[in-house]
Amino acid sequence: MTATNPVLPGCHPDPSVCRVGEWYYLVTSTFEYLPGLPVMRSRDLVRWETIGHVIDRPGMLDFDGIRSSGGLYAPTIRHGLGLFWVVCTLVDPADPSRGGNFVVTAEHPQGPWSDPVMLDVDGIDPSLAFDDDGRVWMHGTRLARDPEWYHQTEVWVREYSPAQHALIGDEHVIWRGAVHGAVWAEGPHLYPIDGEWYLVAAEGGTEFHHAVSVARAAAATGPYHGNKANPVFTHRHLGRRTDVIGAGHADLVQAPDGSWQALMLAMRAADGHHYPLGRETFLCPVEWQDGWPVFAPGEGRLPHAIAAPWATGTALDGSWQPDDRRAGAVLPQDSRWTALRALPAEIARADGDIWRMPVRSATLRDATKVAFLGIRQQHADADVRCVLDVGGLADGESGALVVRQSEQDHAAAVVTRTPAGTVLSVVHVRGGDEHVLAEKRLPDRVQIELRLRARGYDLEFVHDGLAVATVDARQLDASSTGGFLGLWLGACASSGASDPRGELAIMTFEYAPVGDEE
Repeated sequence: MTATNPVLPGCHPDPSVCRVGEWYYLVTSTFEYLPGLPVMRSRDLVRWETIGHVIDRPGMLDFDGIRSSGGLYAPTIRHGLGLFWVVCTLVDPADPSRGGNFVVTAEHPQGPWSDPVMLDVDGIDPSLAFDDDGRVWMHGTRLARDPEWYHQTEVWVREYSPAQHALIGDEHVIWRGAVHGAVWAEGPHLYPIDGEWYLVAAEGGTEFHHAVSVARAAAATGPYHGNKANPVFTHRHLGRRTDVIGAGHADLVQAPDGSWQALMLAMRAADGHHYPLGRETFLCPVEWQDGWPVFAPGEGRLPHAIAAPWATGTALDGSWQPDDRRAGAVLPQDSRWTALRALPAEIARADGDIWRMPVRSATLRDATKVAFLGIRQQHADADVRCVLDVGGLADGESGALVVRQSEQDHAAAVVTRTPAGTVLSVVHVRGGDEHVLAEKRLPDRVQIELRLRARGYDLEFVHDGLAVATVDARQLDASSTGGFLGLWLGACASSGASDPRGELAIMTFEYAPVGDEE
């Protein structure tokens, strides 16, 4: 079997992986989308299945008011002391005093997971490692207390007491980055290997200059000495003439046969700059040479295809990951569905193959629980077909087919009920300013079919077989808008400034990659 990168297409950033027996388990960041932190498992690092989510119950964490690209940052999954552990950070960009680092545990990776236990430490990107003597070492990243340059960070290590559910003992600052002047030494992971402790960390910021650095020490608390080859892996030296940029945030895992692999994030950018699909999960072979890990040995970049002789099965033709996805209807029970700051079942109710979504007054501009359900865009070329039943909307209420980046940046084909009839408008909210790209009156129908044709950077909204308007995806991606997300495709309903009275029915929502990505 051959593994094709990315192994998890679409917005699956900050991958963390561990192996327990014959299974690998993986989690990724989900930010303001719920359910949060999908737990996936695989026997071969190639074919993944979603078995649950870590944050999957109302009230586990408070997301209300957290704007886009806040929320759940950079989780780590590990297994030790008979439990599965996930540590993560809840971030409110507008209020640093809110949220923070937390830990949850479970007997089984599919859950149920415990309620979060908050850790008394600031910063982001927590991780943990288990010593041979049973001690648990927590570590993470924060802005340096006494920085030499802007956005210099430091990696801390401290013992964690499972009995006390608290950090104990002295704190040790072990790393401030491999390169003098490098920003955001982050995403640290510690590994006890052959009597040494290894630190793998990212630096350079999770964008074009992203990189991986490595250090080692005789003890978990240091002192750590960096590899002379640091940064040991990056794509930044390839310049803009590469279609994969921003490689970094790696997590190592060892296979039963003794071989090593890394999972890391990177972005597919056809023009070397823009990546509407967001940060995706890539697989990278690793070899140990002279006591250090070497990423993509002999090649020095993420391979497009990796020979995977250890793989246990064959990928289905026309499928993609996770869950051997197939083109066609995304039904309500599909684990791809997410909502904003709420669980999908809190936003809409499943009625067979239909979602029935009560209208809310909040709009896509609001950092609250919006009447929105969506899935990740996972392919640059894809078709979406959405049939909305607007018969239950009150006058002034609307339903829409949406391409979402954030509150400040999104595009939508909006169907609005008015006393004079039904109106279709295509709007592009860019940097908070709304631009109406097209508008037309529709025949008096209850069910409205809307389509989206994504072809590279062109996002074409279609109705009744005719293109209505086209939006440039480069104006919606994170490199243009800021933040950390790829694009989500979905449907929403809003009453605007009026009290909500109606209901939108999502009769059909279909997603299909086209061309070479099928």
